Amino acid sequence: MQPFDLHAKSGELQRAALAAVEPAAAVRRHVRREDDVLVVAGRRYDLREYDHIFVLGGGKAAVPMTTAIADVLGARLAEGVIVTKYGHTRGRPVSDSKFEVIEAGHPMPDENSVRGARAIADLARRATADDLVVCLISGGGSALLTLPAPGLDLEDLRALTDGLLRSGATINEMNAVRKHCSRIKGGQLARLVAPATLVTLILSDVVGDPLDVIASGPTVPDPTTVADAQAVLERHQNGPFRRVMGRHQNGPFRRVMGRYGRPGGILTPEAFEFQETPKPGDPAFERVQHVVVGSNRLAALAAVERARELGFNALLLSTYVEGEAREVAQVAAALAKGVRAHGDPLPPPACLVWGGETTVTIRGKGKGGRNQELALAAALQLSGWPGVLMMALATDGTDGPTDAAGAVVTGETIARARALELDPLAVLEANDSYPFFDALGDLLRTGPTGTNVNDLLFILTADEDTDGED
Repeated sequence: MQPFDLHAKSGELQRAALAAVEPAAAVRRHVRREDDVLVVAGRRYDLREYDHIFVLGGGKAAVPMTTAIADVLGARLAEGVIVTKYGHTRGRPVSDSKFEVIEAGHPMPDENSVRGARAIADLARRATADDLVVCLISGGGSALLTLPAPGLDLEDLRALTDGLLRSGATINEMNAVRKHCSRIKGGQLARLVAPATLVTLILSDVVGDPLDVIASGPTVPDPTTVADAQAVLERHQNGPFRRVMGRHQNGPFRRVMGRYGRPGGILTPEAFEFQETPKPGDPAFERVQHVVVGSNRLAALAAVERARELGFNALLLSTYVEGEAREVAQVAAALAKGVRAHGDPLPPPACLVWGGETTVTIRGKGKGGRNQELALAAALQLSGWPGVLMMALATDGTDGPTDAAGAVVTGETIARARALELDPLAVLEANDSYPFFDALGDLLRTGPTGTNVNDLLFILTADEDTDGED
């Protein structure tokens, strides 16, 4: 029997998954034009009824999504503003000069995040009841579209974001706070657009596709409250969050955690000087359509289909995976061992796929990302197991604050590392997985993919009588 080349096949799965959620193609699957009628997921809009058509966009996939919608609308499109992450415009130019394209910071917002959000808000306010606004939302929009609420500034929001990221807060928790510190998130963009007709096309990067969480739901009713934001900060006020709070206690962080709260710095509903976010039933949402054009599940299913074509027994386990990366890694390793040792839940050669987004509570001062940390923790569990490979992939091409999309590990990874005098346990404790995998040549470097539908994990096992290598 020919050896089952797990490395080569994992690359095929990666390419199939990313192709399935290419943003321009995703938009075109849901939007088409029939002469003067725009059809969006079956709903029809007579373009002759609108004076102007504006496009607003924010997220890592904003440029290819905008290129697709511009091709569909053609000369009917009047004007647009889109904000995307630095480096996510290369090779994907918007074909129409009517667009202002602004690159901004992610995961930490910067001055361009504020400038871009303000430009979007200004264009939204110009829309009237006789206009159609198409909003294009994708992952990363929470940081990229930053317009501080009255009384706050960019440094306040940077301190909040830093503390929550380091504390291991989930994306749902982070965005509950972000929505209540913003003039554009949590449905407030829809309020600015009203009474114009609003169509929002969404590329989801959040587990379960909750519309109010993706990019902090700028055009979606917000079910969370200021009290929910307070509860998040209370849960995460210890550990890394407290250290960030301490560093900023005499500066911008004190303004957020002190002026807007009781001594000790926890936000309280009574302390806020701005309005609560709009809720379900608000008139701002009377003329709004939301369509999810791409998701983690779509990418995962494409990988499963390709795996079967390549000769694997393949199964999608879940697209709802969450939790601390190193703990999730133990489950992934256990699944791989079960397949290899007993053929459970599938006989080898097997491919198990899951999607979602893990978190990392940062304890060390190293460099890495959640997928790299998951991969390293899994490698420790799989050490010495032949014929097993795992690929942990961020679909946007950037895992944490690094230029890698993730990493690949096998049962030989730890032995190879120790041969280079690397200490994987010390690396894990320092949250320093990036230089570890860089030294081994096992980082995944895709560059910005132009899409963003969360993370994927591929668990591959070769047949019992081969080690999975060429």
